[in-house]
Amino acid sequence: MTTAPQKLARAIHFDESDQRVFANPARTGEWCISGGFEFSNWTEGDLTGKARQAFSNGWFGLETGGRVTFVAVTQIEDAELETLAALLAQHFVTYYGAPSPDAALPVAREEIAQMVDLCADHDPNTLLTVARELTDAGVRESFRMIEAQDAGLDQFAIHGDTGDGAHGHSH
Repeated sequence: MTTAPQKLARAIHFDESDQRVFANPARTGEWCISGGFEFSNWTEGDLTGKARQAFSNGWFGLETGGRVTFVAVTQIEDAELETLAALLAQHFVTYYGAPSPDAALPVAREEIAQMVDLCADHDPNTLLTVARELTDAGVRESFRMIEAQDAGLDQFAIHGDTGDGAHGHSH
């Protein structure tokens, strides 16, 4: 029995703007989820400056906890998904007062599963953006996709970060 490969999304940067608009920018190539949980208790008063930008358009980087405007759908191994769930569970303990990583793991898995579902219908390299607004019922998220060919992605096919920091994309 073969199951279709799972897909998740990686942070992608076309220019330096994310470095300026987010207080904590995600790293290029890190796995991302929508991360709307960060804003569940926010009110209009929280939406100022860089925090507003993270709220309005930011995906959540699972390694840095940073934010990014664009993510690209990419295949992911099941084992890697489990590693990411553990990372996120730890984040919930560190930042949200979850009692333990074990206690937070089901919630973390659910967050990641939602993102896997979101990516499932899209081809690899499809770009996704998120838009959030505060409504009376809470935070509303909507997602938009940009087909790879529309985005002119050929010039930067997405590769994992080599860690040397050299990107060499010339325009």
